[in-house]
Amino acid sequence: MSDNETTDEPDLEAPDEAEPAAEPEAAPEADEPEEQPEDVMAEADADLLIAVEEYLGAGVHIGTQQKTKDMERFIHRVRTDGLYVLDVSKTDSRIRTAADFLANYDPEQVLVTSSRQYGRFPAEKFADAVGARARTGRFIPGTLTNPQYDGYIEPDVVVVTDPIGDAQAVKEAITVGIPVIAMCDSNNSTSNVDLVIPTNNKGRRALSVVYWLLANETLDRRGAEPAYALEDFEEGEI
Repeated sequence: MSDNETTDEPDLEAPDEAEPAAEPEAAPEADEPEEQPEDVMAEADADLLIAVEEYLGAGVHIGTQQKTKDMERFIHRVRTDGLYVLDVSKTDSRIRTAADFLANYDPEQVLVTSSRQYGRFPAEKFADAVGARARTGRFIPGTLTNPQYDGYIEPDVVVVTDPIGDAQAVKEAITVGIPVIAMCDSNNSTSNVDLVIPTNNKGRRALSVVYWLLANETLDRRGAEPAYALEDFEEGEI
């Protein structure tokens, strides 16, 4: 019998003022379902360099609303808002592959470029960490092809932040016959890229995470102790 219900028998000694009825107890709330992490990779149990939540938090998986035939193999699904979702397990795997590749080169023979504003700081930090050279901002024509240019250099491999924004660097690398490693988004063409790292290449945090992991993995392959934290690759507020 609930607290609000009365008995059939009258009270023999009723008080002058009836006591207020007790409020009914609230029904226990149903347990809210745990929020599931966003579906961002085909292999749910993949062994990643960092937790999948860290990739998600940085937006590494967020592509554009366009995709190319070249990038289809790196796309996991399309969201309801039309954005393509990159498979972060493939991003993770390609970071390792790129580190294996870069570790075979003398550090000073590695060139990293970024015309994109958000890629400039992490690209320069990557170069500093692994002993490479960096060319950020506008890539001066002739940097790799014109020995008469004061800024002429002869690297053995080039890392670019975006094949579109860094098209001049890619073009010159192809001309002189050196391999190109590129951070590629869902809308990129990879015809002139030797090694693709699928990632959001437009976001500040995404580029910081990818360059940070690539630097530490490259150092690890060389037998050096990876000593950099993500914060080292994130530009401070101005």
